[in-house]
Amino acid sequence: MRDRFLRACRRQPTDCTPVWFMRQAGRYLPEYRRLRERYGLMELCRHPELAAEITLMPVRRFAVDAAIIFADLMTPLEGMGIELEVQEGVGPVIAQPIRSLEDVRRLLVPDDEVLAPATMQAIQIVKGELNGLPLIGFAGAPFTLASYLLEGGPSRDFAQTRAFMFRHPEAWHQLMTKLTETIIRYITAQVRAGVDAVQIFDSWVGCLNPTDYRKFVLPYMRQLFERTAPLGVPRILFGTGTATLLPMMRQVGSEVIGLDWRLPLDEAWQTLDFAVAVQGNLDPAVLLADWQVVKGRAMDILRQAKGKWGHIFNLGHGILPQTDPSIVARLVDFVHEATERPRE
Repeated sequence: MRDRFLRACRRQPTDCTPVWFMRQAGRYLPEYRRLRERYGLMELCRHPELAAEITLMPVRRFAVDAAIIFADLMTPLEGMGIELEVQEGVGPVIAQPIRSLEDVRRLLVPDDEVLAPATMQAIQIVKGELNGLPLIGFAGAPFTLASYLLEGGPSRDFAQTRAFMFRHPEAWHQLMTKLTETIIRYITAQVRAGVDAVQIFDSWVGCLNPTDYRKFVLPYMRQLFERTAPLGVPRILFGTGTATLLPMMRQVGSEVIGLDWRLPLDEAWQTLDFAVAVQGNLDPAVLLADWQVVKGRAMDILRQAKGKWGHIFNLGHGILPQTDPSIVARLVDFVHEATERPRE
């Protein structure tokens, strides 16, 4: 069933639980590492043929139920006039972090026709190779992209980001408005190029408490999902450390909520009133253990899902670089076999 992932997103019956993994095309694959010896990360993203090839790598290796386009979370920021560099072992580094209202006002909001043309070309190439397997597009959420712009790079505590919210609320709201509009246009361009679903990564929003999420983030997330609803594709909202934010995340209007590993799947789904599909939520570090441990933890998650329609098996974050691909292959097959439903 080539559409089992899309059916699960809509909480429709499937022949078994669909599986895909965040960062399934990445550093744990030897064929990807060989490419990285020759090209930098952003260089790979800017070459459509290379990005398409990387997207297809896990599809050729594993029986995953969806591909996800190879791109970088920072891609749309370049269209806003941001100079950035992805440094090995560090992550994205912003040349001139946002520090004032004037900095925010200088940011561009690019048209969707000129947003990340290489990514759009890669999407079109991949769609021609997937034989009906769904392709997922993605974007960073406004808060997560804002955190990079304000911190200047990765952060542990996001102190600069939170301080900016409190000290400069007008600048914060202008920044979030521009980022939200850019992300909407970026998602729209990906759907037009051919993706079948999109995931919004709000990877770092778990640093906020519910009061601040409600005031500084929720209005923009609602706007993002309201304006992308007419695109007609399932949307997945994912964040880490979001146990206290789940009730409000449900309010944004996504069809699927992605869960990290810090909260049992059944508890999280109940918190969401079973009103949306859920994705997750195996701890990525479990894949570094031997197969019996992996199998047991995966079975725990499947028992928590209780066979309800609308569960997509995934990790609670991206695959770690030291993961053995053979474990990934066995896990995909195990989830499919353990959840196989009799044909009617």
